[in-house]
Amino acid sequence: MNSLSQIAAAPLFIGSEIYRRSSYGGWHPLRVPRVSTVIDLSRALGWLPGHQYINSPKAKPAALHAFHTPDYVAALAAAEASQSVTEQVRARHNIGTHANPVFGEMYRRPATSAGGAILAGELVAKGGTVYAPAAGTHHGLPDMANGFCYFNDPVLAMLSLRHHGVRRLAYVDIDAHHPDGVEVAFADDPDVLMISVHEENRWPRTGAITDRGVGQVYNLPVPRGAHDGDMAMAREALILPAIAKFAPDAIVLQCGADAVTEDPQSRMAMSNNAHWAIVAALIGMAPRLLVLGGGGYNPWSVGRLWTGVWGVLNGHEAPDRLPPAAERVLTDLSWDNRGRKREPDPAWLTTLRDPPRDGPVSDVVAERVAHLSERLRVWV
Repeated sequence: MNSLSQIAAAPLFIGSEIYRRSSYGGWHPLRVPRVSTVIDLSRALGWLPGHQYINSPKAKPAALHAFHTPDYVAALAAAEASQSVTEQVRARHNIGTHANPVFGEMYRRPATSAGGAILAGELVAKGGTVYAPAAGTHHGLPDMANGFCYFNDPVLAMLSLRHHGVRRLAYVDIDAHHPDGVEVAFADDPDVLMISVHEENRWPRTGAITDRGVGQVYNLPVPRGAHDGDMAMAREALILPAIAKFAPDAIVLQCGADAVTEDPQSRMAMSNNAHWAIVAALIGMAPRLLVLGGGGYNPWSVGRLWTGVWGVLNGHEAPDRLPPAAERVLTDLSWDNRGRKREPDPAWLTTLRDPPRDGPVSDVVAERVAHLSERLRVWV
């Protein structure tokens, strides 16, 4: 175990080899390698020395019960053991469905990412920064799977922070999809600030700008085609002022990678620079920072984006051209998209940073940011 001085001195990366050999199925959006690519790319760049890497534990049922019902946790474990579900279990817990299928590690894999999130909360409670890219499954609900998410890692991480004495939490979510499960858990908690920037009219079609809750809930739905300039306005006029005013003890950032142009699960048009700029801006705004993964379904774009997040957290500059070992990691990836092999853009194999995708801020984004900024101004 790393000493407290090491934790404070350098960010920690929580990962596992389970993601390298596990898939939701050959047809599922989460069939692509993600966390293993980030680990391999980070190591190829020399950014992930052994003392910064922690192998994720698998969460025990009692830890999962902090948010999820015992019946649901037991049903998920039983489904993995039998590789089947009854119609009754499918109807109640939403497993064995197209979105949340039965697969070989359907309990162990999410229990591992949940264990990493819970451990991250414990470590961050001592101060410093932890990165857990396998976590971020923000749709999971107490008694059911939801939107590819079997357990809700952000909620479990935040409850872990609370368990270890950290009270005031800011949760920021920049995934293309609204974090409905996290809002269910914390919308009525006055010691939680929740900010989500997500694509409007995108599943799960929650996260209206009018959502309030008892706590501070700021949802910013943005139109399809939202780009780096739109996210920059959200960052400067909403996210950073809200966090500064709230003065949290810890920040939890869900850094889903599905808002980039190349991702098949959204119609947003950002580059990975938009995400990296938010990560950079949040560093130092609270004594504790926990960064999670989330969505991201193009293996090249999600691997490059999340590796860049780790670079930002450590103060590393992305090279203009990747070294040969890093290029090999990306060249070895493949993506069979609905029966057709997707050929990567050559830049995805040789670079980490996308070209910026800027443009004038849309009138819709400007109007909605102004509305939320006014709410923020009068918040006492």
